[in-house]
Amino acid sequence: MRFSLPSPALFQRLIQSAFLILCLYTGWKFHHFVLWMTGQSAIQVSRPPSVEAFLPIAALMGLRRLVESGVWDVVHPAGLAIFLAALGMALLVRKGFCGYVCPVGLVSGLLNRLGRALKLSKVPGRWIDILLSAPKYVLLAFFLYTVFVGMDLRAVEQFASSPYNFVADARMLGFFLEPSALTLMILAGLAAFGVFLRSAWCRYLCPYGALLGLLSWAGPVRVRRDKDACVQCGRCSASCPGGIAVHLKEDVRSPECVGCMRCQSVCPVPGCVTLRAGGREVPFWSIGLGCVFLLLAAWLLADSQGLWHQNLPEGMLRMLYRQAL
Repeated sequence: MRFSLPSPALFQRLIQSAFLILCLYTGWKFHHFVLWMTGQSAIQVSRPPSVEAFLPIAALMGLRRLVESGVWDVVHPAGLAIFLAALGMALLVRKGFCGYVCPVGLVSGLLNRLGRALKLSKVPGRWIDILLSAPKYVLLAFFLYTVFVGMDLRAVEQFASSPYNFVADARMLGFFLEPSALTLMILAGLAAFGVFLRSAWCRYLCPYGALLGLLSWAGPVRVRRDKDACVQCGRCSASCPGGIAVHLKEDVRSPECVGCMRCQSVCPVPGCVTLRAGGREVPFWSIGLGCVFLLLAAWLLADSQGLWHQNLPEGMLRMLYRQAL
């Protein structure tokens, strides 16, 4: 029996789903850890370090501190390791973190599919698209300026040692478990936004994705279209979740490209749309497996150096969790 690879779309969904299951398991385990820490459960549960992946601001603070002082964040060590891995992905495998790892990217893709099925999903014109993209870059500039310019090292260290930072993970859990009416209304609005505009959250609002997209410009991996072989059918552009006009480009270096390779899978001309690394063609699954490899490498390296698990006094954390919750 001959083994055949899944399509790029199915391959992406399989990896995204695996990471979603991991995120749900992490959330479930962390919830029971918090119950134990706050005295609501007698069952002892260890804290899952990967919960820190949901604390990008703390990771950005940790990166600033690491760059200036060489000190690794001891409060959210795994968060810093995951953040560095995501930056590495952007440089090596385009915006693969957004396309294969981030659970919000999966939700955004499902909303996009719903919008297409209802014939509601649209890609705005160039100038409207640029205008709508401005908020995520404004947010990114605000965070980068605040952390790397507006705050000195002393202020960063004060934040790192503040009670709020110690229990940021528990506060984040509370946001998911007990959302306010306003939060639910905002989430519903964002969901509707994603149905009507293709990949709206990722393309227009996410500052994390904006940072990774800008870094991907400097990477060696890109999608290449053979203009001589192209028949201008437009299928590649129509299938692109980032709304990129692939049929008008030779090299796709757009910060919205997540390397999903749907453009390649729908192209009727073999070899017209290819994935390139340093000028050489590579298989479509390189992006997804590259993301998995880099995350595993970051975890193994950080864990081997004692930079993965949070090693803080249990009594102090128990007191802070009880005060915060």
